[in-house]
Amino acid sequence: MAAHAKRVEIASEDRAELERLARSRAGEQRLVERARIVLLAGEGRPASEIAERLGCAERTVKTWRSRYEHDGVEGLRDLPKTGRPLTHGPEVRARLIALACTRPPDTAEGVRRERWTHAELAEQVGMSPSRAHVILRGAELRPHLTEQWVMSELGPEFDLRAAEVCGLYLDPPENAIVISVDEKTSIAARAPARPDTLPAPGRPARRDSEYVRNGTTNLFAALRVHSGRVSGMTAPTRNRWDFLAFLDQLDGEIPAERKIVAILDNLSTHKTKEVQAWLDEHPRWQLIFTPKHASWLNQVEIFFSVLTRRLLRHGQFTDPEDLATQMLAFVEHHNLTAQPFAWTS
Repeated sequence: MAAHAKRVEIASEDRAELERLARSRAGEQRLVERARIVLLAGEGRPASEIAERLGCAERTVKTWRSRYEHDGVEGLRDLPKTGRPLTHGPEVRARLIALACTRPPDTAEGVRRERWTHAELAEQVGMSPSRAHVILRGAELRPHLTEQWVMSELGPEFDLRAAEVCGLYLDPPENAIVISVDEKTSIAARAPARPDTLPAPGRPARRDSEYVRNGTTNLFAALRVHSGRVSGMTAPTRNRWDFLAFLDQLDGEIPAERKIVAILDNLSTHKTKEVQAWLDEHPRWQLIFTPKHASWLNQVEIFFSVLTRRLLRHGQFTDPEDLATQMLAFVEHHNLTAQPFAWTS
């Protein structure tokens, strides 16, 4: 005959807390499991049945059932860990973290320093560099790294300019073509020092990290925002005369009866007196400039990203002329299936 299951007597004041723990989704899962063990044991269910329902060992059920009987709800929590005490207490750790959030002082010789090393921080607070690294990593502090960023100058002028650019994307003027114009500069014509190894099953393609520099060139590009088509021109330099040559090319490509609204960044070569004179001679053109430090509003940057990923990053080019030919060929290939970029304000 099977033995009767051991029923655990649950104090009335404990039941609410056990049920809260058993229902918790954000709490520690081990506490949730232990609370459920006790509640099922309080119903008189045997250890084997509880273990099967909760997916744990029968020995685990007996352990926590016994702990509750002896120590109540508090007995379900882990006992304090034994072992070596902390070598560096909270005060030392706090001092290390605070110091890592400062800029180091100049050296005795007057050399200006920008970043701490782990060894320097450790010496300041009296611990090993490896321990300082562990503590700072736990605090998500990496004093040896610096991230760069540019902040757009927000304000009424920013809002007006950004609204004007986004308005042109979403609702262009009647009988006007909106183009997004920019230059990708100093593009390197690079080639691997040795031939690639082609991929094979279970093995990716391999390329030697050493490469040969074969010169640079520049790409002028104009994206027709509402069709997705791109016009391109390459040049060894990037100055006002190159920009004017590109404007002449665009003026010849776009039907004479259409107005042209060009969105550009605030590069100085876009605002010279020669460019203004050219605009006076071509009244159908209007230049709209993005806010300062907000060239990300210029949609042609998306095309440059596509060009980089699909051609430049893995391409091999023997000289600037070869690079220029490949980029213009990429523009022609892109235009075969060009679609406007999905843009939301």
